[in-house]
Amino acid sequence: MNPYGKRREAVLRQMEAESLLILYSGEGVPASMDETFPFEANHHFFYLTGLRRENMALVLSRSTDKPRTVLFIEEPVPDMERWTGRRVTLSEAKEISGIEDVRYIDSLEAYIGRCAARETVGSAYFDCYRNAMPDADSYNMAKAKAFAAAYPAIRLRNAHAMLAAMRMVKDETEIAAMKKAIALTDQGLRRVLSRLEPGQMEYQAQADFEYAIRMGGAEDTAFATIAGSGLNGCMLHYGTNHCRMEAGSLLLMDLGAKADGYCADITRTYPVSGTYSERQRQIYNIVLAANRAVAEVAKPGMTLGELNEVCKGVLAKGMMELGKIEKPEEIGRYYMHGVSHHLGIDTHDAAVDGAKLAPGMVITDEPGLYIDEEAIGIRIEDDLLITEEGCVVLSEAIPRKAEEIEALMERDG
Repeated sequence: MNPYGKRREAVLRQMEAESLLILYSGEGVPASMDETFPFEANHHFFYLTGLRRENMALVLSRSTDKPRTVLFIEEPVPDMERWTGRRVTLSEAKEISGIEDVRYIDSLEAYIGRCAARETVGSAYFDCYRNAMPDADSYNMAKAKAFAAAYPAIRLRNAHAMLAAMRMVKDETEIAAMKKAIALTDQGLRRVLSRLEPGQMEYQAQADFEYAIRMGGAEDTAFATIAGSGLNGCMLHYGTNHCRMEAGSLLLMDLGAKADGYCADITRTYPVSGTYSERQRQIYNIVLAANRAVAEVAKPGMTLGELNEVCKGVLAKGMMELGKIEKPEEIGRYYMHGVSHHLGIDTHDAAVDGAKLAPGMVITDEPGLYIDEEAIGIRIEDDLLITEEGCVVLSEAIPRKAEEIEALMERDG
């Protein structure tokens, strides 16, 4: 059985008796005139099917004695395919997903109607995730509301928490994809180091990275590349990348490749002129010590909150020794984010708040210090795989020591 089939079986075991789960891949979003934004399939749908095209739906049913799985896809239309490209065929959808019962999407509503009318269905699961109250409804949320209006006697259940808990623990297929994304990210950063110099624009460092990962086989970036030099490196999600990099400044790059649908998330901070100043090195080594401390203690049973306390302790000690703060609790002046989040299909991957770490989870390790008054912003981020005994740093090969970085930036002549 392929990994998607195993995941669907795990979902079916957790669903209530006499229930349906309905997941939509989504539809393209208009950008302007006849253009649409690049399409991104619902990540729960991708997790359970391996498919990433629009206008598809997955229905899991526990409303009969034998659980059923049906996949719905767009029917190929040759005249349209000439303009928009090939659609997935029935045989391709079966091969990728491992689902035998594949039908065309125009029969979906009738199928759901038959399930609701002729079988005992007491509840229906949808992806009802909402990041913030003001957010517009997602495609799946809109479909859930339409279902509730059409079938008010059937209880709506949110599938997100169940699927998020599953997605926290990665299988071998997922870990292999993430290792590939991290290796490509390493290639991209090495290209940046080989070409970085004063006078370049931040977006040129971004271009070097993105060129290298694309040429290496990445399907995309995991998220919008951050390339912040000088004071811009003190902005956590700086995204303009439009300033000139000055001699003596630092360049903070937070970035990642995406491979086979999975993300890398790495941050490195480089000296634009090729060497760190004495002050920059002092701050850099404090952040590096915190990065290494988190990797040393991360293990099953810990929480992300506990890892953050380890990080804060190291950062606070270092900053007190430099005289930047007087008490440990003042570290929030220069470090204002958490040290870790889950990583996977999403850069900030689906997770259950407060969950303890377990083998198979992949998390980030990203301490930082942001000193506006000195225009020094430093973050060092790695990706950790939690194991039975502790963790493995999946990005260990990406240079992080100051002397390693300087050696790679050394120019002849």
